[in-house]
Amino acid sequence: MPEALIVSAVRTPIATSYKGSLRETAPETLATLVVTEAVRRSGLAPSDFDDVILAEALAGGGDLARYAAVAAGMPRVPGQAVNRHCAGSLTAVGNAAAAVRSGMEHAVIAGGTHSYSLNPSLMSRVPGSTDTVDGGRPTFPYYTDETYGPGDDDTTLSVGWNVALERGLSRDEMDRWALRSHQRAVAAIDAGQFADELVPVPVELDGEQRLFASDEHPRRSSTLEKLASLKPLHPEIEGFAITAGNASGVNDAAAALAVVSDELATEQGLVPLARIRAWAAVGVPPHLTGLGAIDAAELVLKRAGLAAADVDLWEINEAFASVPVAAVRHFGLDEDKVNPWGSGCSLGHPIAASGARMLTTLAHELRRRGRGIAVATMCAAGGQGGAVVLEAV
Repeated sequence: MPEALIVSAVRTPIATSYKGSLRETAPETLATLVVTEAVRRSGLAPSDFDDVILAEALAGGGDLARYAAVAAGMPRVPGQAVNRHCAGSLTAVGNAAAAVRSGMEHAVIAGGTHSYSLNPSLMSRVPGSTDTVDGGRPTFPYYTDETYGPGDDDTTLSVGWNVALERGLSRDEMDRWALRSHQRAVAAIDAGQFADELVPVPVELDGEQRLFASDEHPRRSSTLEKLASLKPLHPEIEGFAITAGNASGVNDAAAALAVVSDELATEQGLVPLARIRAWAAVGVPPHLTGLGAIDAAELVLKRAGLAAADVDLWEINEAFASVPVAAVRHFGLDEDKVNPWGSGCSLGHPIAASGARMLTTLAHELRRRGRGIAVATMCAAGGQGGAVVLEAV
């Protein structure tokens, strides 16, 4: 059976939505940019690829993957849209690996694109009706008052707060994790940690053209005192401890990876970044959505024949700080191995692109180290989770 290797992995810098550098950049533009660059860096010709698989979420329909394939000069390569909310691009990469390992395909581009800034207005309606939602936020039909609680269009409840309650996490623990996330992201940016994975985005804002080349969401001035002073997002709920500070950002970005068979890599003399060893997706009760990251990690480790102690690097998406804090406690992880360069609270969480961003960062680090096992895991809206295991080649 062929192995599935990552031979290139790229991402755009992550922007803060609505007021950031990508607020006027269409998701089609972002998708085309990362697909084109992933192909270029792979060492293969566009015609060598069999498919493009991109995650999209809250995008209002369409198929960004097909658009990007054509725009990137691959008109005979089809495009597949994937939607598993936050875990969509992990699934896209898993689907690509499955196609390659089956021997049916030999080279696939996989990733995801998300633009909160330009979400279409149709997402402001209640699913199944033409009624609009106050504030323009989408609701999710799989939540009910019995399983989700008040404010059922707000994921701070199912993802953030319910996990904190279920696992007995304090506000201070979550705030400290969020501060650590910002500190690590800033340190990584300053050290050039992401230089090899970034592709700058040409943008035009306020009549001025420039290159958007660095993640803009991390806060350099964040302190524990500032985080502790923030008001809870649901003050009407006694003890509610989720704030804008210990929650993920609202962001725009795209990421893409070239996944090829080891046979093709050998034939073409390609230098891999990492091997895709296993992938998994799970469902959990919707009101415990945040625990999807734990359940997905357990399943993917089982499929890979590994224990948590075998893993050298973890990316556990910070949809809310409660998610990695709960996972670290559950598995007994060394915190220094978890999100060492920040995550959702600091770098941001461009929903459909986050999983591919995590894998891109891990793949480049495994290549630098030349050894090791890495796991990316995350929860996803509706009571889901996704995970992927990478191994250095």
